[in-house]
Amino acid sequence: MAKALLGYVGGSDPRLLAEMRRLQQRVQDLESELGRIQAENDALTAAASHHEIMESIDAHQAEPALT
Repeated sequence: MAKALLGYVGGSDPRLLAEMRRLQQRVQDLESELGRIQAENDALTAAASHHEIMESIDAHQAEPALT
């Protein structure tokens, strides 16, 4: 019934289709940006962790290496 009514009215509204395509593209853009930001965040977290480890080592208090 819905297909019959849609065909009777003249099909899909081109403005609605254009808006749907625009929104789908926007979702794809946002998903790719989210992936990029998550990767950047992971890299920054790893760098901060490495920096914290290096700062936790106190070279003045360290014991000399065995020879």
